[in-house]
This record gives sequence, C-alpha cells and structure tokens, in this order.
Amino acid sequence: MKPKEVIRLKINEVEALVGITKKNIRFYEEKGLLSPSRNSENGYRDYGEAEVATLRRIKLMRKLGVPIEEIRRMQTGTQTVGDGMRRHLVTLERERRNLEESVRLCELLRERTEPLGELDAGSVLETLEKLEQTGTTFPNKQRQDVRIRYVAPVAISAVLVALLGGMMGLMIWGFLTDPASAPPLGLAVVLSALPGLLICGILYALFQRIMEIGKGEIDDAKKY
Repeated sequence: MKPKEVIRLKINEVEALVGITKKNIRFYEEKGLLSPSRNSENGYRDYGEAEVATLRRIKLMRKLGVPIEEIRRMQTGTQTVGDGMRRHLVTLERERRNLEESVRLCELLRERTEPLGELDAGSVLETLEKLEQTGTTFPNKQRQDVRIRYVAPVAISAVLVALLGGMMGLMIWGFLTDPASAPPLGLAVVLSALPGLLICGILYALFQRIMEIGKGEIDDAKKY
C-alpha cells in the first residue's frame, strides 16, 4: 500500500485555509496551544493536517468566547469538551444577566426627552454602582474608533515615501543638469532605482498593515 503523502503548509497557506491571521497563529503558538514542526532545511515552521485541525478547533472555541486557559485544559485532557462548556455556560449566563440589566437601563433612558447636556448622569451612575455591588458588570466602550489606528501607519508611510521620492528626484535632476560629472549611466540608474524599490516595500507593508486592521485587530491580547 502506498504510504499517505504528508501535507506541509506555510503559514500564509494556513491563514488562507483556516481564516485565522498569522498574528493570531503566532499568538497561539506562544501560548502553547499549537506546536508546528520545524523544517530542517530552512528552519521555517511547517504546518500539517494536525495543526490545521487544531486551529479549526481553537477558532470554534474562540468564536464561542471560550478563554485560552479553558481551551488549554480541554487540549491537555484535564477536562472534557463537556466540562469546558459547562464552565463556559456559567460565564455566559452571568454575561446574559449583565446584558439584561444594561437593556433595562437603556429602555428607561429611552423615555428621557432632555438633551444629554441636561441629563442627571449622577443618579443613573448611582444605580449602576448599586447593581455592580451585587455582581452586575456593564460593558465599557471607552475604546478609540478603529479608524484612528490607520492614522499612524499612513502618516509615517507618507513621510518616508515623500523623502525617498525627493531623493530619487534629486538624483535624476543632478544627472540631467550635469551629465559630465554624473556617475556612469548604469550606476545612476541603480542609485535612482533603490529609493523606488524602498517606496514599493513601504507601500506593500502599509497595505499589509491596513489589511490587519481591517480584519479587526483591536486589543489582540484581550481577544486572544
């Protein structure tokens, strides 16, 4: 019987196959939930069918909101899937009660006709604090809009591209205005092309970063 062919995948292929970003795959490796082998020739990680199956299980658990430590216990056999789900259901039930309290308070505020500037927030906060003392937890949405995360990489990339573009323009201008003292044509072309290659690399890196942000990369340490 012909031996079964061993499938080896690169991390980019696993990302496309499973739908988990490289950033999070690396995170799961750091947390010990995934242990791919190393390619003896180049030292790169190799992912096989077992790793893909493991990542799909992790993805399922994370979509259900199961914490990393609970997944670890289920992986190691310390507890079964049923045990993990029973523990997780206790957490979900608590979250449901918290959400119900949030809904109830929002419904009460829905009947208020004054503008926000005239709202007596102190009395509402007192109600919240009393509920929190009994164990209720309310969601805290003090998080910057994800669009702000685009500003820094775009601004830095724009500055670098402008500087490199200016450098390339100066090289070309110097060659055209004083050909006699300019370096040989081949060298001039190479020197002018280097900033162009760097610009392409910067734009590619910017594109990758924007794609990461677009996939919902917000407080990854808390989410994963």
